[in-house]
Amino acid sequence: MVKLDNVTEGVLDVINDNKFSQTGAFNLRENGTSICHGDSEHIKIKKKTDKPGIDIYIDGKTDGEAVYIPVVLSKSGMTDLVYNDFYVEDGADVRIVAGCGIHNSGCNESRHDGIHTFHVGKNANVRYEEKHYGEGNGTGARVLNPVTNIFVGENSVFTLDTAQIKGVDSTVRETNVELGKDAKLYVTERLMTDGEQKAESNIEVQLNGEDSSAQIVSRSVGKGNSVQTFHPNAIGNSKCQAHIQCDSIIMDHAEVGSIPEIRAKNIDAAIIHEAAIGRINDEQLLKLRTLGLTEEEAEEVIIQNFLN
Repeated sequence: MVKLDNVTEGVLDVINDNKFSQTGAFNLRENGTSICHGDSEHIKIKKKTDKPGIDIYIDGKTDGEAVYIPVVLSKSGMTDLVYNDFYVEDGADVRIVAGCGIHNSGCNESRHDGIHTFHVGKNANVRYEEKHYGEGNGTGARVLNPVTNIFVGENSVFTLDTAQIKGVDSTVRETNVELGKDAKLYVTERLMTDGEQKAESNIEVQLNGEDSSAQIVSRSVGKGNSVQTFHPNAIGNSKCQAHIQCDSIIMDHAEVGSIPEIRAKNIDAAIIHEAAIGRINDEQLLKLRTLGLTEEEAEEVIIQNFLN
């Protein structure tokens, strides 16, 4: 077992909800290097030989197992690029917990670009959880630019639960999905920005298979002078159903833009989009203030409930 320093342990506690341990199937990448990993009976992790990253093989007998693949950057001025590929066999049921945390106490930009590609077979159930987080008292920027490519096979379910907690100065998120026959996609995206932070999220879903479906829910809070832009796009190439919902709370002098897009290329494609941006409800604030909370405490309660 590799001994971790206090900074790495603290970041892991945040991005993996205190659940990371060096047991079962796991891989911990720290400052551009895989420092420890383990396999389980049904999940094998192999280091790539042609570029940085790992291949994760999940066999069809995997039943409710979790695999942890967090990334931590604690060196200021570091740029880390990694390619992770997941191969999920027919019938597998797996939970994949990723996430990246940057601790930057220096004056140079620290950046992580993770490119994750999922190859999901038939009749599988995959849940992918990813949290992004930044901390440190340095002036250097904390930058995260994830790319997620998802190919979902026939009658499989893919759930993407992604959150940017706080402390990330700049992010451009690119998510590309292709759905096969009877495949289902559920996306929940939660995002918080403050200060001068910028965030852009682009999600494109190609509903290729007959009776495929997608549900995309994006919730965000913009504070300070931060800027957010959302661009989810559902494309119905067959008989399918899709629903996009974008809800945002805007505060202070923030700027929030939502550009939901839908496109039907089949007469039996049924696609809906909704978008709403607004301030915190005054009645909710007043109700919480009557319970003894300060205005700041009441705002925090409302925000956390909105994002959860």
